[in-house]
Amino acid sequence: MKAFSITAGLGRQEIGRDRAGIGITMRLRLRLDGRNPRRWHLRLAERAAALPGVSVEIDRRPGPGGLPDNAALLFRLEALVGRRPLDGLSSPVPASALGEFPEASSGRPDLVLDLCGDVPAGAGIWHLAFDGHAGEAALLTSLLAGRSPLATLGAGDRVVAAGRFGTEAGGVALTAFEDSLARATTLILAALAGTGPRLAESEIAAAEGPVPTGLGVAALGKRATRMLAWSILRRLYHLCYRAPHWRVGWRHLAGPDLVNLRAHPASGWHDLPDDGHRFYADPFPIDHAGGTMLFVEDYPHATGKAILSAVAFGPDGPMGTPVPVLEEPYHLSYPFVFAREGAFWMIPESCANGTVDLYRAQAFPGGWVKEATLLSGITASDTTLVEHDGRWWMFATLRDAPATIGAEHGIGSYSDALHLWSAPDFRGPWTPHPANPVLIDIASARPAGRIVRRGDRLIRPVQDCRGGYGEALALARIDRLDAEGYAQTVETILRAGPLWPGKRLHTLNRSAEFEFIDGSARAPRFRGR
Repeated sequence: MKAFSITAGLGRQEIGRDRAGIGITMRLRLRLDGRNPRRWHLRLAERAAALPGVSVEIDRRPGPGGLPDNAALLFRLEALVGRRPLDGLSSPVPASALGEFPEASSGRPDLVLDLCGDVPAGAGIWHLAFDGHAGEAALLTSLLAGRSPLATLGAGDRVVAAGRFGTEAGGVALTAFEDSLARATTLILAALAGTGPRLAESEIAAAEGPVPTGLGVAALGKRATRMLAWSILRRLYHLCYRAPHWRVGWRHLAGPDLVNLRAHPASGWHDLPDDGHRFYADPFPIDHAGGTMLFVEDYPHATGKAILSAVAFGPDGPMGTPVPVLEEPYHLSYPFVFAREGAFWMIPESCANGTVDLYRAQAFPGGWVKEATLLSGITASDTTLVEHDGRWWMFATLRDAPATIGAEHGIGSYSDALHLWSAPDFRGPWTPHPANPVLIDIASARPAGRIVRRGDRLIRPVQDCRGGYGEALALARIDRLDAEGYAQTVETILRAGPLWPGKRLHTLNRSAEFEFIDGSARAPRFRGR
């Protein structure tokens, strides 16, 4: 697999340097299609205007690049079939909703942000493009083609910021479109702050998307037919199977691990058995009392809310079935467990609560007591810690900020925007990286297990979600990790196959004696108890 690089935080942009001066105000002009203002335009304007020293005006003349009328028909059909709301970021707003922002004046602004693609290139002009094409139609075209759109914010020949957007609903155009609009806001605001994330030039050059075209009536009819057929098949499938249903694989380590092999072991994997009415996922082992204790997400289909469970491993594998060790009123997963200072600690994923919490075991493997809330007011997925160069570093992917003040959760994808924090101690205090988000990439942002050291290198397991959530496991070499920037190179991508049957590969971890992965499986509903 050809390696590619991703960098972030390697220098502030000109606008960021200008805004660093005390008392300097930047006049930002948003160029949008005034015939079709959307909720995302309003939200972007409001959040840009909330930045220190930024004033916003709007060029709301009619412009190119907007969605064709039949795209709205597609969205309404998807909302009807999937019982989804139609009041998200793509929903239209009256022109009066933008009334608090002045019309574009005749004077020259400090920066023009062109969302339509009709402003000539020049000094102080940023163009937003998706797979090399401007406008919302380009974004929707890319999504309907099954692509993970690469968004660029360009100033002439220079890329100010770039990211590969993602979604957890790749088959639903409306949700995927709105997830991308949310992440476009993330990208733009980061660039305005002077810390726009970037991708390698080779990745940007390779993202040559199709020329945007409208959805004709015939094309819409074919898509509607496929959508209804797929809806029927999906409902039939759910009558027969419990889905999603994940499973944990394990093996004895009698040689190199997966990080060194860069391939599935020839011996294959053993399954951690489940009863079919629950699944186990996110395996995190830790050495204990001469053996291995494995922690997993334990998801009963009947409740739809996961708890954390643990099972001991002996020389022959699991000694019994996982037993509950931690439950909260909200969903828990990804039990990142580690030993430090003579105690066992855990940071489970608790994004449903909007927090990142630290627990300590008082009666290992149970007796978990919350010691501290490390972060709050965010939707953080798969929090992963590593100690490096005398500091602790926290990795997690975040959704975009809440849609409204006081909202409990963010919006957009859970998996494509990597944020970092650092601290002198794992208990904190945690300081956000100045270049956050350091990476926007659905192919390599979300953590997938502990970061491991190989010689002088750090290898980070990551999720490649271009083909859907947890579709593949990638191994990324960390090239830079410091207070000024972050860089990584994806070296290997592993998928399910003959040695790991199923559709997905999601997590990788090991202890001294065992190695663990997880992925999808089928669980028949008629299976007995």
